Amino acid sequence: MAERTGYQTIRYERRAHVGTLTLSRPAKLNALNPEMRTELGDLGAKLADDDTIRCLVVAGAGTSFSAGLDLDEAMTGTLARFAGRDPDDYATIDLGLEVAGVFEFIPKLPYPSIAAVHGHAYGAGLQLALACDLRIFAEGARVGLTETRYGLLPDMGATFRLPRLVGEGRARELILLGEVIDAAEAARIGLANRVVPDDQLGSAAAELAERLAAQPPAALRGARAAIDAGWRLSPAAGLRMAVAAQARCLASDEFRNALAVRPGS
Repeated sequence: MAERTGYQTIRYERRAHVGTLTLSRPAKLNALNPEMRTELGDLGAKLADDDTIRCLVVAGAGTSFSAGLDLDEAMTGTLARFAGRDPDDYATIDLGLEVAGVFEFIPKLPYPSIAAVHGHAYGAGLQLALACDLRIFAEGARVGLTETRYGLLPDMGATFRLPRLVGEGRARELILLGEVIDAAEAARIGLANRVVPDDQLGSAAAELAERLAAQPPAALRGARAAIDAGWRLSPAAGLRMAVAAQARCLASDEFRNALAVRPGS
C-alpha cells in the first residue's frame, strides 16, 4: 500500500484501484481545522486528476469519524474573517464558500466514494459523510447535525443532500432540532446504507470499495451524473442526460469487453 506523505491532519493511502482518505487528528476527534481544510483541498485536486482510481473510502483515525468543526481554531482563521463581515456582501459569501465548499471535491470525483463512519460524526463530520455516494456505519456510531445548538446552521451541503436521502420532513427535524441519532435509526431512515459490527467496519468498507472498483468506470460515471441530474433538471432533461451517458457507454471498450465475456458467448 502506497501512502502520500507531507500531510499533518489527513492520510492518503492507495491499494490497487481503491484510495483511502483518513482524517487524522485523533486527539481532537478529527475535528476540521484550517490546516485540515487546506490539506483536503490539496488532496482533492490531486484525486480529481488521477484517472486510475476507481473508488475512494473516507474514514477517521482513532475513536471517531469526525466531531465536526474545530471552532476554537476555526475562529482564529477564515471563519473569524467571515463572521466579521457584512452578511449581504458578495465578497462575504465568496469567503464563506472557502469553508463551506471544502468537501465538494468528493461528489465531483469521476468515481464513487464510501464514508466509513464510526464513533461520532457531528456537524461537519456528518456533512462529509453526506458528500459521499454511500455510507457504512459501525453499530456504535452516533451522528447528528448539531449546528443549531450553537446558533449556526449546516452549510456544507446537508441542507440539500440530507432531504434527498431521508425526505424533507425528517431532514427538517434532524437539522432544526440538532438531533443526534444512532446507527440503527440512521439505517432505518436511509441515511446509512449499511450497519456492521464496529470491528468489521474497515473490512466491510474495503469489500464494498472493491466491488465498486470492479464495475465499468464509464457506466458508474454516467449513472452518478444521471442520478445527480434528477435533482436539478426537469425529467426530460434528466432523461436526455442519461441517454447521452448511455451512448458513451455503448461506444466504450468496457461495454464491448463485457459483451465478449457474457455467459453463453
